Parts: sequence; structure tokens; C-alpha cells
Amino acid sequence: MEAPRPDTRGIVDPSGLLNRVRFRRHEPAEPLRRYIEWYWLIDWDLPEPYASQVVPHPSVNLTFQWDEAEGPPYAEVTGVALGLFTRKLTGPGRVCGVKFRPGGFRPYAPEAPVSRWTGRTLPAEEVFPAATGDAARTIVTPAADHARVAALDAFLLALPRTPDPQADLAITLVRHIRADRTVRRVGDLARAHGLSVRALQRLFSAHVGVSPKWCILRYRIHEALEHAGNRADVDWAALATELGYADQAHLVRDFTATVGVPPTAYAQGER
Repeated sequence: MEAPRPDTRGIVDPSGLLNRVRFRRHEPAEPLRRYIEWYWLIDWDLPEPYASQVVPHPSVNLTFQWDEAEGPPYAEVTGVALGLFTRKLTGPGRVCGVKFRPGGFRPYAPEAPVSRWTGRTLPAEEVFPAATGDAARTIVTPAADHARVAALDAFLLALPRTPDPQADLAITLVRHIRADRTVRRVGDLARAHGLSVRALQRLFSAHVGVSPKWCILRYRIHEALEHAGNRADVDWAALATELGYADQAHLVRDFTATVGVPPTAYAQGER
């Protein structure tokens, strides 16, 4: 399995966020890496509120959080967010997050399709009874990263997990979409893996929580967001072609609908 990527893909205004918080990624223990992509840790102490925004990946996240001025630590499960995900940060606080691989959550919650959690944030105890306030406190209160990572490992290694070859297939398919820009049509992806379109759609609903078409479009937007944040002279027509859009107008439409502003306006704001 690949190590945590160093990029900020999906984060809206990454420089604004990283100037305000301490953001780190860590690998989980080796037995967990099959289904868990990485741990992500954020600490902040802000004199003024800041709204962090993310164009989410097709992943379920388990988070242990502590907004120190507002109450005790707590844990949440967040399904794949269909739109822009906003989290208001204020005062001192921290989050220890677990990002499951797209397709990797179902073995930990086999009783329901992952689409049940799509667009929802709920107390983690409703999914994992062990994710109590005491468990959250054990994970988020240590000062050192290695202690938090060890606590996350211990919590996750203790969870029951049901082996699921379909989860492995879903992980492989989403990785293919993310890595290969030539994947532009659901039918092509299905044929490449010997599946019917309907079987592919059922697999994604049960194990990823969103459709394969949604994943293809979302990773296109991640690419466009990365270009808009890193360059001042993006050739949007050429990028639209590279990402498989029929024309620049379709890229602008999808970007604006997802991020809230057109790509040129976003790029100007980043600069």
C-alpha cells in the first residue's frame, strides 16, 4: 500500500488552513493499512474563528475531536460528503482522524451498505459502541503524535473486521479511477474489470457509498482545484480536455457547483 500522500488535494485554500493549524498525516499500524489510508491530525489555537473547507474524497472518516472551550472530547463518523464540507475552527482544539480507503469502511460495519452513511455525520457510538467519550479522551489528549497514533492503532485493532473480497475490489477500482486520467466513462471502467455497469454501480453503493461516476467527477475537480491553487496561468481549455470534459464550460460548471466559485476566481483568490 502507498504511504500517505504529501499533497493537499481537496483542501480549499490550503495555504490559509496550513498557516492557522498544525496538520500532519501518519500511517496506521501495518495490519490496518489494507482498509485505512492514513491518520490525519490537526491542532489549532485561533484568536479568531476560521472556516476550513474541503472538497471531500469518496472516503468515510472516523474522527476523535476536542474543542477545548466547548466541552469534553467526542467521536463522530462522517460518511462521504456530497458537497463542500465546512468545519468551523475556533479557540483551541484538535482532531485525530481516521481516513478509511474508499471501499475500506464496509468490513468494519458490514451490517449496512456504506451508502447509508453518505451525506451524514453521526455520533461514532452509533456505529462503533467502543467509541465512547472516554475512548476519545484517550486518543486526543496526549501531546505527542506518537502517543495519539498508538492510541488510534489500539482502538482500531480491537474493532471486529469482516473479511470482504468485494471491499478489496472496490478499493482497487477507486484507486484505478484516481490514478488514471483516461478513465472517463463508467462503462469503460466496468469492461476493464470484467463487470457489467449495473454490477459496478451496486458494488460502489454497497462499499464506497457513492457512484463510480461521482468518483470520476470528484477526482477531476480535485485535479482542477490543485491546478487553480498552484498556478496563475492555467490553460483551462487544455485542462478541461486533459481531464476528459467535453469543453471548458463543463469544467467551469462542475467546479463552480462544487467549490462555490468559478475556477478563475478561485485561482485569483489563491494568488
